Amino acid sequence: MSERPDPDPVPRRRLFGAMLRICVTFAILGLLWHLTDGPQVLALLAQTDWPWLLAALATAHGQVLLSALRWRLTAAQLDQSLRKRDAIGEYYLSQFVNLAVPGGVLGDAGRALRQRHQAGMLRAAQAVVLERLVGQVALFAVLFCGFIAAIAVPGGLVVPGWVSDIVGWLALGLVALVVLGAVLARLPGPVARAAAGFGAALRLGLLARGVWPRQVGLSVAIVACNLSSFAFCAIATGTDLPLVAVVTVLPLILTVMMIPLSVGGWGLREGAAAAIWPVVGAAPEAGIAASIAFGLVILVASLPGVWFLLSQRRHPRAAQGPKSR
Repeated sequence: MSERPDPDPVPRRRLFGAMLRICVTFAILGLLWHLTDGPQVLALLAQTDWPWLLAALATAHGQVLLSALRWRLTAAQLDQSLRKRDAIGEYYLSQFVNLAVPGGVLGDAGRALRQRHQAGMLRAAQAVVLERLVGQVALFAVLFCGFIAAIAVPGGLVVPGWVSDIVGWLALGLVALVVLGAVLARLPGPVARAAAGFGAALRLGLLARGVWPRQVGLSVAIVACNLSSFAFCAIATGTDLPLVAVVTVLPLILTVMMIPLSVGGWGLREGAAAAIWPVVGAAPEAGIAASIAFGLVILVASLPGVWFLLSQRRHPRAAQGPKSR
């Protein structure tokens, strides 16, 4: 009798990774509940100032809409023509999947996969990666400039040594990534070809003449919307942050969400807020409450993605768009 083949291990690994992220999320939130005053966090959330929360929701929508326009601009430079309506719907769906499904990048992967019909999968993936990359670079730029200003300006934010160390290591990490990319581009074989191809896409999608000013303008506006949304959530839950804290503390907390160990950044974001909130003279519980409010706001702001998904299922051919020849 022939032996039955072993089941494909890939779905098992994916399921294990998803369950691990869910467990990590709940474990961190539970730990924060016990290490801080959990009931106080709930009390702050129960006393939320709703007008400020609505302002946070409005700026969260603004962040998604502007991000969709930035992706559309990047894709157009890489021979992908996206209708504005489709770009916005796809971005809402991508945001919802990233926040609701373990993994953090599945929404972006799906966005690239569904738009591969025009210029191919490689170009579609490059457009998505470049759009996310320029967003992270803009956030880091605000973070570094904010910390330089906080240290240089007398009477500014008093930054503890451990926070400065984290920012310094982030800066070194970015420099290391740039150096690594330059080294890979000089290696022989497929690695060099892939690095060269990405470099060419980078020059076309982000750095081309007439394109980079629009990329910079959109990215600055997107970061402003994101930080404003978090700052409004902080005000709604009882913490009025000064501008220097908005451009230093909040970008550092948002950077933690990039770590792919939880679902939608939950737990990690709240832990970072609890640790760094005393820097602005507020209790850790206030930071956790503001972070939870922000997490709920951006999740609610992504809900139009569900409508877009349902409309795709009703009209799959119209959603796919014309194929390239």
